[in-house]
Amino acid sequence: MDLKVLEDLPPWEWPQGTDKMLLGVLRDNQKDKSDRLLAAGFAGDYTVINNELVVALLSIVRNGEESEELRARAVISLGPILETAYIDEFDDPEAVPISEETFHTIQTTLRKLYMDTDVPMEVRRRLLEGSVRAPQKWHQEAVRDAYASGDELWRLTAVFCMRYIRGFDTQILEALKAENENIHYEAVCAAGTWEVDAAWSHIASLATSELTDKWLRLAAIEAVASIRPQEAGGILSEVSLSQDEDILDVVYEAMAMCGLIPEEDYDGEGDWDERTLH
Repeated sequence: MDLKVLEDLPPWEWPQGTDKMLLGVLRDNQKDKSDRLLAAGFAGDYTVINNELVVALLSIVRNGEESEELRARAVISLGPILETAYIDEFDDPEAVPISEETFHTIQTTLRKLYMDTDVPMEVRRRLLEGSVRAPQKWHQEAVRDAYASGDELWRLTAVFCMRYIRGFDTQILEALKAENENIHYEAVCAAGTWEVDAAWSHIASLATSELTDKWLRLAAIEAVASIRPQEAGGILSEVSLSQDEDILDVVYEAMAMCGLIPEEDYDGEGDWDERTLH
């Protein structure tokens, strides 16, 4: 099968045996570099991830002879399953496609590699970003050090991690003033996650302004609903006048989260009864 075929299909339509095909590509270091990058990215999807694929991804991450790009991609793919397992806590083992032992192996491996300063910076950044999806005690200091490093890329990594690690409200508010648009975006997301009230006016203005870049505006719309759900209705109603379908979808999700739209008025595919919006 041509891996590029998978790019044109939603994961739930991937053919049976995709996991085994991806495993074969990941294990074969003679395969084309682009194919292995694609396979590493696809392997993290919930529809295919399993213990064997995790072992293959970790093998790539550990291997200093693999390219930095492939090692970083493999780490990123481990993040979603770490978060799923962390949230589920294996209360229902059948609901998580990896074993609890594999989960702890991922955590241990990522921490060990992150602590190795000989590992390339790009890989170490991804190790921190991936591992915080299942927070541990060591992350507080690691994120604090990354933010204080003075390096723009490490600072970006740190603010991304602040979505998952408590206790960084001051840094999040500072990052909202960053000129770096990526850091700014991550700060908006983090402020929404932890309901940072002092960020309200800044994020509300981003949500309502048509001059805000779309990707940042979508994040701001989600954040206002989290920070002040009781006050978000007016802002969300105003933004719902947009003709952009992506913005309208996020507005609906935000209004639903605030309890402003009855569940029965939404069909689950981005459509709703517009009488509930205006």
